[in-house]
Amino acid sequence: MAPQELTRRLATVITHVDEIMQQEIRPLVAVDIIEQLHRQFAILSGGRGKDGAPIITFPEFVGFKHIPDEDFLNVMTYLTSIPSVEAASIGFIIVIDRRRDKWSSVKASLTRIAVAFPGNLQLIFILRPSCFLQRTFTDIGIKYYRDEFKMKVPIIMLNSVSDLHGYIERSQLTEDLGGTLEYRHSQWMNHRTAIENFALTLKTTAQMLQTFGDCLATTELPRDVPSTEVLLMSHTRQRDRLQDELKLLGKQGVMLLLCIQEPATKSPTSKLNPNELENVATIKRLLVQLDETEKAFSHFWSEHHLKLTQCLQLQRFEHNFCEVKLALDTLLAEQAEFTDIGDSAMHVEQLLKEHKELEGKGQEPLEKAQLLALIGDQLIQSHHYAVDSIRPRCVELRHLRDDFINENKKKHDILGKSLELHRQLDKVSQWCEAGIYLLASQAVDKCQSREGVDIALNDIEAFLGTEKEYELSSLKEFYNQFELMLTLDVKAKAQKVLQKLGDVQEIFHKRQMSLMKLAARQTRPVQPVAPHPESSPKWVSPKTSQLSSLAPLQKTPEAPYLETELNSLEKKDDETKSEVKDEEILESSHGGENPEPEHLGGPENLSPGRRIVRDLLETEEIYIKEIKSIIDGYIIPMDFIWLKHLIPDVLQNNKDFLFGNIRELYEFHNRTFLKELEKCIENPELLARCFLKRKEDLQIYFKYHKNLPRARAIWQECQDCAYFGVCQRQLDHNLPLFKYLRGPSQRLMKYQMLLKGLLDFESPEDLEIHPGDLDGGLAKNEPKRTKDSAFSAELQQALAMMEDLIKSCELAVDLAAVTGCPDDIGKLGKLLRHGSFNVWTVHKDRYKMKDFIRFKPSQRQIYLFERGIVFCKIRMEPSDQGLSPHYIFKKSMQLLTISIRQLGRGSNRKFEIANRNGLEKYILQAASKEIRDCWFSEISKLLMEQQNNIKGKYLRV
Repeated sequence: MAPQELTRRLATVITHVDEIMQQEIRPLVAVDIIEQLHRQFAILSGGRGKDGAPIITFPEFVGFKHIPDEDFLNVMTYLTSIPSVEAASIGFIIVIDRRRDKWSSVKASLTRIAVAFPGNLQLIFILRPSCFLQRTFTDIGIKYYRDEFKMKVPIIMLNSVSDLHGYIERSQLTEDLGGTLEYRHSQWMNHRTAIENFALTLKTTAQMLQTFGDCLATTELPRDVPSTEVLLMSHTRQRDRLQDELKLLGKQGVMLLLCIQEPATKSPTSKLNPNELENVATIKRLLVQLDETEKAFSHFWSEHHLKLTQCLQLQRFEHNFCEVKLALDTLLAEQAEFTDIGDSAMHVEQLLKEHKELEGKGQEPLEKAQLLALIGDQLIQSHHYAVDSIRPRCVELRHLRDDFINENKKKHDILGKSLELHRQLDKVSQWCEAGIYLLASQAVDKCQSREGVDIALNDIEAFLGTEKEYELSSLKEFYNQFELMLTLDVKAKAQKVLQKLGDVQEIFHKRQMSLMKLAARQTRPVQPVAPHPESSPKWVSPKTSQLSSLAPLQKTPEAPYLETELNSLEKKDDETKSEVKDEEILESSHGGENPEPEHLGGPENLSPGRRIVRDLLETEEIYIKEIKSIIDGYIIPMDFIWLKHLIPDVLQNNKDFLFGNIRELYEFHNRTFLKELEKCIENPELLARCFLKRKEDLQIYFKYHKNLPRARAIWQECQDCAYFGVCQRQLDHNLPLFKYLRGPSQRLMKYQMLLKGLLDFESPEDLEIHPGDLDGGLAKNEPKRTKDSAFSAELQQALAMMEDLIKSCELAVDLAAVTGCPDDIGKLGKLLRHGSFNVWTVHKDRYKMKDFIRFKPSQRQIYLFERGIVFCKIRMEPSDQGLSPHYIFKKSMQLLTISIRQLGRGSNRKFEIANRNGLEKYILQAASKEIRDCWFSEISKLLMEQQNNIKGKYLRV
């Protein structure tokens, strides 16, 4: 039920209550005229005339003429409004009992009735005074003053109550008028008061429910779980209190109804008089309105409670969703980093073990994701109001879960294939080693006879028969099938083993052919010749053999020796020519025993300083190329007409914020910094000076990092757009754009690392010229350098400058989170440090400690710059990780306008910052004494430097 519907229904109830109690006709209630009613100068006994007209009786009352007109009018208005509208429209019958009174009383009664009776009159019966004299006066007065009374209804003078019985039945008259109608005035007043109180309470309760409904309707739903739980409990308590009041009011109405009906229930012969019957009808109608009120409020509350409950369910679902999604994203990130497929069987087994651990680690988040998705499905089936928000999250949870499971299965299969490949490679290597050993063990002298040749051929055939056992035929298929997913190292190893297998198989084939030719041409005895000792192959241990498999691809050194033996056998028979070329033997011997010496002028023979500079220059060129690729591959294509449809509006409108001042970085490094670094190749001592010279230019990194949080926000919103995918594929980048946008941060860290390395290597033996330097092409007449204190000092300054820049960039990222920060904040200079403080603001008129110590301090985030200090308000706001701090700019102060001092004893964590105009002071309390001392020292140092600068300018003038 909408709040408007509740208000309408309760307004209808209030209107019905007013109609039931005839508030439009009778604005008074019994409590308002209780004293006048107690005097009983007029009563509504409940009797009715023959046509159903209500009877109002004026009993004997001494001093009737002294009753104030206002009191008479109030009582008449009240009594005439009690009967129903239908009965009142017939007209009232008035019975005036003045048997014991005088004519003056009769006259006063008629006069007042004629002037102030508010209802419709039908008849007036007057029981004239019983005294003869007063009766005579009454008869004469009635005739004389009849026209003066201006009565439009008949006035019937009666001598006795028996005459009255001729007009009105005795059952409709009270006992004092000779009737049988029971009437107790106190009971009548109690019933009227109770009914009116009940109606008034019902009306007030309905109005309270209206107000409560309006309050619930205008209450804004909280954004976090604790606030929603508190609000739900608060509303439930208020609802329970109102519900109890409604139940209590219902019990009161039922008890009042039973109390009025009690005479009729006790005695079967007793009947309720018309007044009592109307009271019963009134209470029943009020109870109906009470029931309508209860139903309307119950219906509204059920919908409001459902809304709050669903809000709480949604917030809990979203909170759990953020936690589960973060855990799944972390798992997927770890899984994405798990790219190695191993370079040996042992390594792959270790990777499988780690993969199993990752799978076990992911079981709990996967179960939570599945359970949360089921909870989301239940919310959707229960017609939750946020179905459109819940359904995509359930889909995303299942998608992330399936991605992790599928990728896990895929990686497990790849590792299994990799393990199988490595095991087969090991088997093939073992087979090759065994084959080489077999061929080498066949002595040449034993092959001079037919018997020896047959033995050798049988041994070879038996060994070649083991190919199936080692699955040599499936190795090439396996390799060809999974070649695309293998790493370069594994490919190189597999190719080497396949090359080795081919070489060994070829050698076996050649040995078989040679032996078969020898067997066919055994015509004369052969002089046995033992092999020269120096021609025997140099065998390596299995361990060395395994290590040799990691070397670059080349023919095994055993192959030429075996081919030499075959050639010797063929030469002795003079039947075949040598099938191994001399240049192959020479190449093999060079590759196996006499490797070509490396060029002495290579990077490994340079001094450490030169190697660092060369490394810096090479990485600088790569860094510039990466920035250029971003500009050419992402920024420039944004202006291409044929790509406009791929770029969302939010990206098109914020592209300058996404890329920041990356063009400025490229121009500086490409046109300026790279050329200056190239000059440092021959003179490493110029490197520190190069960084110090470009100290101000490098501040462009501060601007870049200040924009980085905003760039990250734009990237997170637009990273899935098709434009980035097209550009990434066009550039053949393995990583998404934002990974490259973090390149400047990594570049600063690289500068810091290289400067540290150069400072560590800066020693006499490192800077001296070695013979290798001369061989590498260095000038022979270059003077010998020793440790230079000036060079070391410059290196330390450059390193300190770079560390300050990195720190400043980190603080810039933090400063970017400050909202409302003015654009001229850059005039305050470099950002030095920041931290959280408790701050008291002290005005001039109350500056003593005891004046402000009573007040709760404000928590402020303070930023210290070279030329100023900034105060920011801290506000905790909900995020994907829960409550996180956000900063709002409050004010800034230039250091030239402030003074600083430490406070007295007992304030070891506090210090004071004051405006020099003396109007305002700030007491800052740090988290510890060490932090206080650090800030106080830093600000004092800055103030001293600025004062010295001002004095210097004054002296120069």
